[in-house]
Amino acid sequence: MEKNFNSFEMVQKQIDLVADILKLDSSTCQFLREPMREIHITIPVKMDNGQTKVFKGFRVQYNNARGPFKGGIRFHPEETIDTVRALAAWMTWKTALLDLPYGGGKGGVICNPKEMSDSEKERLSRGYIRELVEFIGPEKDIPAPDVYTDSKIIAWMMDEFSKIKGHNSFGVITGKPIELCGSLGRNDATARGGLYCVREAAKYLKIDLKNAKVTIQGFGNAGSYAAILYKEFFGEKIVAVSDSKGGIYSEKGFDPYQLVEFKKKNGSVIGFPGSSSITNEELLELDVDILLPSSLENVINEKNAKNIKAKIIGELANGPTTLEADEILHSKGIFVIPDFLCNAGGVTVSYFEWVQNITGYYWKLEEIHKKLDEKMTKAFYEVIDVYEKKKINPRMAAYVIAVSRVVDAMKIRGWV
Repeated sequence: MEKNFNSFEMVQKQIDLVADILKLDSSTCQFLREPMREIHITIPVKMDNGQTKVFKGFRVQYNNARGPFKGGIRFHPEETIDTVRALAAWMTWKTALLDLPYGGGKGGVICNPKEMSDSEKERLSRGYIRELVEFIGPEKDIPAPDVYTDSKIIAWMMDEFSKIKGHNSFGVITGKPIELCGSLGRNDATARGGLYCVREAAKYLKIDLKNAKVTIQGFGNAGSYAAILYKEFFGEKIVAVSDSKGGIYSEKGFDPYQLVEFKKKNGSVIGFPGSSSITNEELLELDVDILLPSSLENVINEKNAKNIKAKIIGELANGPTTLEADEILHSKGIFVIPDFLCNAGGVTVSYFEWVQNITGYYWKLEEIHKKLDEKMTKAFYEVIDVYEKKKINPRMAAYVIAVSRVVDAMKIRGWV
């Protein structure tokens, strides 16, 4: 990711573009360009060595016209408020596009969890919730896991909130362990939802997935599940994958189960037997059918977009493609499944979890998969309909639908 990119500035430019398409008045556009609320916090944490370290954290509540704020919490050493703002905005459009009764939010803490013990991460997690307890809740703002946060961290957060409130509040946060009223199907939901979109895109473009070559940029939660599910769904060839330390390539393709086990043991895919090393940049430009960017923002930009050869790009990451790159890819006939459609499986199953927590009735895995498939497929073809009618790129088509729904809710409520 290039350092000079500002994700939130890109979001605001995207909003300006869709405002022109929808002919929104200036006050409505201005409202959409800024978060409704930002909370900046400092969290003192006693470290294992007995010293106290102070961490900086955020929660951005972007828009709740359609329902409670919803969005993950990141623990990341390079977290910034602008990144959190951008992610909160994208979550607003994501929930609207999938027609979920939510708004958008996002949280983050500047820290390096890879250098922290479990006990330190627990104290940080509980401290984060203590600072935000009055701003979150099942009817206010429902967080979830994100980069470098997992079900264990989410369980600590739910427990801290429940202790403060004096009663169990399972619906305050999603992505919980199954034993604490989490939902079946949540772990692989982002990747699974993305693959449903790739499946429909391949049908639409008449691409045979059984003979397709695939690369996955980013081999964390979404990327590793995507590799496994690709093999289960289509059996096609995954020829390259990468993580933060670099990439690997094999013309013969990789067994994703072996890759996952190798990374667990070694901390990276680098050095996997029978592979050759490539950079993340080289991976993006391979001659393949499907590219799945699954890590961080702005990895596809105007400098490398002209060299990308994939027919379908499924954005499992948030904001992996810049505005300038979007236009280049569209002009080349590359079909981009935009992030707030392609990676919406996670928040959709989070919604299912929240519904189950509220009702106290829990669904079977097959039912969750079926409901997720229906939601993702419906949203995909709604985007296609606007894409064809307005002759705009898929991202702008998705924006038209999502922003229209948010604006309609704002108008009905008398906000604008």
